[in-house]
Amino acid sequence: MQTYLFIGGVHDGLNMPVAEGLDAVRLPTCVTDRETYIRSALIVGDASVTFYKHEDLTPEHVLDRMVRHYKAWEVNQPGGRH
Repeated sequence: MQTYLFIGGVHDGLNMPVAEGLDAVRLPTCVTDRETYIRSALIVGDASVTFYKHEDLTPEHVLDRMVRHYKAWEVNQPGGRH
């Protein structure tokens, strides 16, 4: 099983294993509730990243979250921008 990044919902930012070939995953949020995540990909030129996005997020929201997380990661690296 390969791990994938989850974007949005209570599992935002987590890398979790997913069985091959699943287009959607329903994950528990508490005892009785579940959230649905949809398989998606960000493709730039020849590079691509596959991830699972919360069903309520638009592609614009996903990209915005990815950029914000990357900026936060960069600032917290040794010698990162402040």
